[in-house]
Amino acid sequence: MRHALALTHVAFEDIGLIGPILESRGFKIDVVSVPLARMSSLDLISPDLVVILGGPIGVYETDRYPFLTEEIQAIRERLLAGSPTLGLCLGAQLMARALGASVYPAPEKEIGFAPLRLSAAGVQSPLSALGGEVPVLHWHGDTFDLPAGALHLASTAFCENQAFSIGPKILGLQFHLEVSPADLETWLVGHANELAQAGIDPRDLRKAAALADAPLRRAALSVMTGWLHGAGL
Repeated sequence: MRHALALTHVAFEDIGLIGPILESRGFKIDVVSVPLARMSSLDLISPDLVVILGGPIGVYETDRYPFLTEEIQAIRERLLAGSPTLGLCLGAQLMARALGASVYPAPEKEIGFAPLRLSAAGVQSPLSALGGEVPVLHWHGDTFDLPAGALHLASTAFCENQAFSIGPKILGLQFHLEVSPADLETWLVGHANELAQAGIDPRDLRKAAALADAPLRRAALSVMTGWLHGAGL
């Protein structure tokens, strides 16, 4: 049985749709809450797969959230080892920072469902299943520069760097491929203040999630299947 380690930062931003996909392929998934963990004693090298999930903090806020410093170092060591690693939103930002790229506030928040614009490399990648048509969930206020040696895979009108890969085993996604409509309910509560400040009605997000549900589930399965195959998993 293969071992996957999921790193979470808030309980409701969990592995979601990706969990059953991994389990159907023989993975045992362990979940670690990074803010409560001792990163210095956590083994990020031996798992067959590490999935780094999202959270409402900035990679650069190490003075406010000191655990980020150790987390970034642990992620750096895994990435330099070339081991299969998937980052989602904050997870992708942490991967970019661990590889020496800058992470910083975007000009404006991007919250809602919208399709991606795939680059030429993106069309040739597992993200091709999204086809530039499947609406995925965007929920971020930060963005990042591409790490050295990374392939740019996707963008939106609001965010140039929506996805990158380094070889077949390292994939960073600024968007959320893992969220189902049922999962979104906890997001709407957990991020209620942010939505209110942004003038976004949770009822609109709920409707958009329901419309995106079936195509997003199919795309998530295809993207993950393709990527896992390419990563040797």
